[in-house]
Amino acid sequence: MSSDRTLQQTGKPLEGSRDPADAFRLLGIYLNDHLGGSTVGVELARRCAKNNQGSELGRFLDECLAEILEDRETLLAITRRLGIKASKLKVGVGWLAEKAGRAKLNGRIASYSPLSRVVQLEGLTMGVTGKLSMWRLPARLAERDARLREFDFEALEERAEKQRAGLERHRLAAAGLAFSAVSSTRA
Repeated sequence: MSSDRTLQQTGKPLEGSRDPADAFRLLGIYLNDHLGGSTVGVELARRCAKNNQGSELGRFLDECLAEILEDRETLLAITRRLGIKASKLKVGVGWLAEKAGRAKLNGRIASYSPLSRVVQLEGLTMGVTGKLSMWRLPARLAERDARLREFDFEALEERAEKQRAGLERHRLAAAGLAFSAVSSTRA
């Protein structure tokens, strides 16, 4: 259906790469984009866990960070298994992007605010959702590529779903705290 829609909108059907070398190059770009994104996720999870240390959320984020680090290692193992070189540039850009994201105004000049918590949890949720989508691609490729069959993509997807559900639960709680006075101050 989506290729029919593309045909209607542009007059051209969607086409895949017919050249195996080009398809492999595109897969490398895709996986390295996710590697850069995982760098953002690791740094964001570290910062959010540190800012919420000693709380239920902080404990959840410590566990989530450990899993995100494992997932990142799995992604690196996949790239190595496929013979794809990890892009230091994309990893560096991911690291810088997370640091630049800290400049976002949060309603407080120099301190962590309730809005910071909400926005960080939303960022982590987006990252985990992207990771979940990413795991589904090599899972499908494993049907044709024996090099990927050693990875348990079903377990990786389940873990990402669990992370996403936990992040969403904490995000809603954080938003409830951050915006709890809104209904009582505006009538």
